[in-house]
Amino acid sequence: MATAPQSQTERDRILGGTFTGAAEHNLIEVVPDLACLPLSLVNLYFVGLSGAEDRTWALVDAGLGYAKQKIARAAAVRFGRRSRPVAIVLTHGHFDHVGALPALAEEWDVPVYAHELELPYLTGRSSYPPPDPAVGGGMMSFLSRLYPRGPIDLGDRVRALPSDGSVPGMQGWRWIHTPGHAPGHVSFFRDADRVLLAGDAFVTQPQESALGVLTRKQEVHRPPAYYTIDWEAARHSVAALAALRPEVAATGHGIPMTGEDMRRQLDSLVRDWDRLAVPRQGRYVRQPAVTSASGVVRVPPAVTDPQLLALAGVGVAALAGLALMRGLSKRSRDREIYYTERGQPLEPYHAVRFAERP
Repeated sequence: MATAPQSQTERDRILGGTFTGAAEHNLIEVVPDLACLPLSLVNLYFVGLSGAEDRTWALVDAGLGYAKQKIARAAAVRFGRRSRPVAIVLTHGHFDHVGALPALAEEWDVPVYAHELELPYLTGRSSYPPPDPAVGGGMMSFLSRLYPRGPIDLGDRVRALPSDGSVPGMQGWRWIHTPGHAPGHVSFFRDADRVLLAGDAFVTQPQESALGVLTRKQEVHRPPAYYTIDWEAARHSVAALAALRPEVAATGHGIPMTGEDMRRQLDSLVRDWDRLAVPRQGRYVRQPAVTSASGVVRVPPAVTDPQLLALAGVGVAALAGLALMRGLSKRSRDREIYYTERGQPLEPYHAVRFAERP
């Protein structure tokens, strides 16, 4: 039987930005039938009342591979040890949203649903377009060159979301195609209480910055720049979500936000998109990646990464400094040899006249 949710005061404290991880298994109850499990880099969501019976709830996204046991334990705490989801539903298939997916889907024997344009990356047919480490300017962007691009292969376990907009296992919700960050990215919206699961269409922390990830400073922010492959499509997606006037925005990265301040920040992001969201330069800034139902068709050429250039400059300077120090050390040793051979005390450096050496 479903149990009572945490108090409204506790929810307000958490959603207001003072979440400390004190809730059981770090679950944030966003609304009574929606709980967020924040992992180190990404969020996932349980849709269903606490105590929901077997096959009566859904999981949205599946985090990183290392988190499989943590996700399973959190599900057991919320729904019961024997309770399994009726479906796993994906906002998109980037590595940080599907890492534990194959293992969880097999353990729970559950179907997986995603937009049809995401299926090539979930059935082994295509890798995602390369990330763009030249954008964002933070450590997470710099490291994106190392992130897995897939694909994973779920075989016939993964299916396309229904064309009528309904969401399996999530009665009352509808999916909205919100491309830009990924070709088949979707967000989920419930009209009854205007709760939005935005995925990475926009996020509520500066995801490119390691400091932003660690501190989880709550603010409406562009989609993670290093993986966004079509900035114009991303703009239209965020505008469409802002037009819904959500009361709650629960995203793939960052603590969920609520109310008028969230909507005001979202409106500002849409209104000032070119300044607040679009990087000044980047692989996909002026030309998007081209994809199809079969996967990647074409990507623009890579651009110079300013962080890599700066790192190279630091490296060159360090090597030059090392060479200088070695040169000075050699000259110092030469002086010692020069005076030792003559049985003379070592003179101050400026008094050495190397021209007098035999």
